[in-house]
Amino acid sequence: MKATINDVAKQAEVSIKTVSRVINNEVSVRQATRDKVLAAVKALDYQPNLAARNLAGTKSYSIAYVYDNPNAYYIIDMQKGILSACKKQGYELLIHPCNAKADNITQEISTMVKQSRVAGLVLTPPFSEMPEFVQQMKQLDVKIVRIMSGDVAPDDLTPCIMVNDHQASYKITQHLIDLGHRHIGFIVGGAEHKSSSERLSGYTQALKDNDIAISENLIVHGEYSFESGVHGAKSLIAEEIKPTAIFSCNDEIAAGALFAARLMNIAIPEELSIVGFENSPFSRQTWPTLTTADQPNDQIAENATNLLIAHVRNQSLKNIVTHYTPELVVRNSTGRVSTDKNI
Repeated sequence: MKATINDVAKQAEVSIKTVSRVINNEVSVRQATRDKVLAAVKALDYQPNLAARNLAGTKSYSIAYVYDNPNAYYIIDMQKGILSACKKQGYELLIHPCNAKADNITQEISTMVKQSRVAGLVLTPPFSEMPEFVQQMKQLDVKIVRIMSGDVAPDDLTPCIMVNDHQASYKITQHLIDLGHRHIGFIVGGAEHKSSSERLSGYTQALKDNDIAISENLIVHGEYSFESGVHGAKSLIAEEIKPTAIFSCNDEIAAGALFAARLMNIAIPEELSIVGFENSPFSRQTWPTLTTADQPNDQIAENATNLLIAHVRNQSLKNIVTHYTPELVVRNSTGRVSTDKNI
């Protein structure tokens, strides 16, 4: 027979309310009491019914991840990190993919929040970078944590996890410059994502600091997709002054650029170096493997979710800002610039 909360309370010799507080990870329980309750939960193999708990009380034990992002690996890592935090803290996760450009998007998310009784929202780009949308969500009395690109939070609307794409991009570009590259192409991701402009600005800043002229002909605008990498690389290689290296705004774009180079019989990295960004599985599945920047999306997401749940429980009253800077990972797709070969 399935154990109930009454069984746990009886075995731990505490009240049902105390068991509930322990299960909900509330801070107002002594450690010795918490240990007794958790031991009883384990011994009885008690499984709380989170859905019933949502219906029975005034509190909600669900949070939602709202996203519109074409990068499947990014979404998988985010879901993994959010779900990890939810499981540890006794919360359910609602996944809500949608179109950020839809005319009725605010109404759609508002309806979801009300009908699903979610306590909080984890927002990633482009939603996290839409202040009017965030303001309207806050009017629903729902807690929000945003994951954003940049080194400084743009406002104090919500707690934020900031990813310093500019600095990471600067380091990648400097790595290429240190290898002797001066004609470095750049394939930009989707314009609606601030990460695109932040990574582009890191690239241009590194060029300026090394007295390398910025050529608009070496900058190609695209989307965060494999196809953009293919088209972008072909466009760059068709230029009169050809790049000796291509910096792609993410690993998927870089994989496409590498594919295009292979089609044109260009040796990587002997004739052309290619770098990506994020350290997604794309960077490890290509040949040669891609030099990239390691962005720990699952860790970022778990941190954001813990911060959100702390706000839901009123354990954290300040709009905390946490920072991450992706780190350079050097692999086989970059090498010293060739002086005796031309693409």
